[in-house]
Amino acid sequence: MISVIVVNWNRCALLRACLQSLAAQRGVAFETIVVDNGSHDHSAEMAEREFDVRVIRNPENRGFCAANNQGIAAARGDLIALLNNDAEAEPGWLASLAVAFTRAPDIGMAASKILDYEDPSRIDKAGHVIWPDGQNRGRGTGAVDAGQYDREEEVLWPDGCAAMYRAAMLAEIGGFDEDFFAYGDDAELGLRARIAGWRCLYVPSAVVRHHRGSTLGRGSSKRMALIERNRVLLACKLFPGSLLWLNPIYFAVRLAAGALAAGRNSGDTAAFRGVKGKLALAAGLIAGDLDALRLLPRIWRKRRDVRSIQRLTPRQVRELILRYRAPLRELA
Repeated sequence: MISVIVVNWNRCALLRACLQSLAAQRGVAFETIVVDNGSHDHSAEMAEREFDVRVIRNPENRGFCAANNQGIAAARGDLIALLNNDAEAEPGWLASLAVAFTRAPDIGMAASKILDYEDPSRIDKAGHVIWPDGQNRGRGTGAVDAGQYDREEEVLWPDGCAAMYRAAMLAEIGGFDEDFFAYGDDAELGLRARIAGWRCLYVPSAVVRHHRGSTLGRGSSKRMALIERNRVLLACKLFPGSLLWLNPIYFAVRLAAGALAAGRNSGDTAAFRGVKGKLALAAGLIAGDLDALRLLPRIWRKRRDVRSIQRLTPRQVRELILRYRAPLRELA
């Protein structure tokens, strides 16, 4: 059986559409667990009233990581699927992802083909890639869907918006790192799984449509602070020393490319309009770095803990990251 976990924080209308898409799934047995992070818009009550789901209620917003861990602990399935409350899955989504785990015993993760909800002709994410400073990005984000991502193939890890994990893998390596709270958490879990010897398969027939940035908004400085903080934490926790020492250089190169994009008002920087917006973006990045410094001692202790599950050598981890390196032009 499959357990599907949907983390919710308000967004009643989006949650309803998400659960309707799950109710339409065919070909597999599954349960749905909604973990509500203290919503005040009655979305948890709506889910209980209108759908055959279990609802776990938190009195406050515990974040994406902690809420998913609650769902994983309550799950009865041997496969665990995650679906964002701002995403809608096509009817064959679950069945398609489940087939991936029959391909090989070391397949621990399966990635969906995620399309932009507002423009389904464009890719949101088709698995993930990473820049060697720890900044990760959806593979193909923003590209026109011309069939270039219609091949089943290995990818680095899945996007947590619409992913499936082998429960045995999660039992071995642990769930989400709750220090990450939200954003980049799926990257940390995915890279930790790869370091432990598990692989990820991308399944193009598992299609989901996603409202991008609907939780905090693409122009949110808080969102940027979390992304920047978690980039630093991921690198410090999981990168081999040979890449970690080069991190400031890779960061500077990416920052320079981002500054050029900001001058053209393109890329993600376009969500931060005008001088005031760019200052808010810079403030978010600085706040993220300062928060990362505060958490570094605890993350460094976790780095030592990763050794107990590590199957790849530091050289193999470095080669893995560089093999799936994100194009700098796309990052900017």
